Amino acid sequence: MTPPKPPPAPPVRPSSRPRVVAGFGLYALLAANAAAVGWFFAQAGFASNALILLGRLCGLYGALFMAFQLLLVARLPWLDRRIGMDRLTSWHRVTGFGLLWTLLGHGVFITFGYAQASSLDPVDQLVDLAETTEGVLRAVVAMALILLVGGASARWARRRLSYETWHFVHLYAYVAVVLAFTHQVAAGTTFTSSPVATAYWYGLWGCALGAVLAGRVALPVRRNLRHRLRVAAVVPESDRVVSVHVTGRDLDRLPALPGQFFLWRFLTKDHWWQANPYSLSAAPDGTRLRLTVKASGAGSASLRQLTPGTRVFAEGPYGAFTSLHRVREDSLLIAGGVGITPIRALLEELPGHAVLVYRVSSPEDAVLYDELRALAAARGAALHLISGPPNPDPLTPDALVALVPDLAERDVFVCGPPGMTSAVLRGLRTLGVPKPQIHFERFSLAG
Repeated sequence: MTPPKPPPAPPVRPSSRPRVVAGFGLYALLAANAAAVGWFFAQAGFASNALILLGRLCGLYGALFMAFQLLLVARLPWLDRRIGMDRLTSWHRVTGFGLLWTLLGHGVFITFGYAQASSLDPVDQLVDLAETTEGVLRAVVAMALILLVGGASARWARRRLSYETWHFVHLYAYVAVVLAFTHQVAAGTTFTSSPVATAYWYGLWGCALGAVLAGRVALPVRRNLRHRLRVAAVVPESDRVVSVHVTGRDLDRLPALPGQFFLWRFLTKDHWWQANPYSLSAAPDGTRLRLTVKASGAGSASLRQLTPGTRVFAEGPYGAFTSLHRVREDSLLIAGGVGITPIRALLEELPGHAVLVYRVSSPEDAVLYDELRALAAARGAALHLISGPPNPDPLTPDALVALVPDLAERDVFVCGPPGMTSAVLRGLRTLGVPKPQIHFERFSLAG
C-alpha cells in the first residue's frame, strides 16, 4: 500500500466536546425521565399502605432503568461514535445493578405490603398474587430471567463463558422486557391514571424498543444489503497473523473512520453464527476494508481458511477511538501486540507530528512493521519498536518521557492488551497528562 501524505491539520478542538455533550445528554435524559416518573407517581395518589407505595415506586424506577438499559445497548451511531461501545457497556453494567435492586425491592415491598394487609405470610401472599392478579406471574418469570442474565454477566461467570453462550443467555433479557412491560400494562396504576401518563409511558417504551430495533436490526441489515460485502483476499502476515481484505458496493458511503471496528460474521457453514470484534487495520479508502487478526482462538485461527468470494455480514462501524476526540495538534500513539491494528489506521489520518511507540515481546511479533516504517517515513513520524519481556516494564512514566519529552502536549492514543493498557494509563495520569488528551477503548460487547 502506498503511504499517504500527511493530511492538512483541521482546527483543534479546545476540549473533548463530543463525548462531554453526549454524556451530559444521556444523564440529562435519565434525570428528566426520573423526575417525570416521580411526578406521575405522586399524581396517582397515595391510597395504599407505605410498603405497597414503596414497592410501586421501586417498580417504576426499575422499569425506567430497564428502558435506559435498552438505549445504552442499542448501538446508535451518534452515541457510539461519541462515547464508545466500551463506555456504554460499562454504564450498562452499572445501571444493571440499579435495575436489579429496584426490581428486587419492588417484589419484596409489594409482597410484604399485601401480606400486612391480608395477614398471610409473605410466601403464601406471593403465591396468591401470582394466581389471582393478572400480570404478576409474568413479572415473577421476568425477575427470574433478569437474575439469570445478571448472574451470567458477573465477572467470574463472564470469564468462563464463551461470547456466543453469554450472548445467547442475554437474549432472555428481551423476553424479560416483554414480560415486564405486559405486567406494567396489566397491573400498573400510575400510568393508567390519566391519558397524559399513559401516552408518556407508551412513548418511553416505544422509543427504547425502537432504538434497539433501529440500531441492532434495521441499520445493520440495511447497510449489508447496500454494500454486499465479500472477502477479496486473505493475506498471511506471519505464522499467527492474517489480514482479510473485504470489498463491496458503494463503500465510499460507509461512514467508517480509522480506529473503529466492526462485528464481523463470515458466512461459512461453520462460522456464520460467530460475531467477532476486529478493528480496521488500514484507513478506509472507499473501495475496500482490511482487518488484521492474530490467531488467539478457534474463530480467529479459522480466518486463514476463508476463500475469496465468501459473503460477509458486518455490524458497525463502532467505537470512539478516532480523531474526532483529539484536542492537540500532535499525537503519541502507543500500541501493544495486535493492538497495533487501529493505531496503524489512525496513523494514516492524524494530522500534525506523530510518535508511534510499538511494544512487542520480540521483533518477530511486530505486526505490519514494514508498513509502519514506510508510513512513518512518508509522514515524518517517529517510530519506536520496543521488544523484550514484560519485566522490567519498558513503558514506565520515566521511559515514556525519555522517548517523548513533550508527551503532555500531545494527544495520546493507547491500544493493547488489558494489562499493558492499564499500566500505561496509570503512567499517563502520574505524568499529569490531561484527561481529555488520553484516548483508549476496551473492546467489550453488550448483549
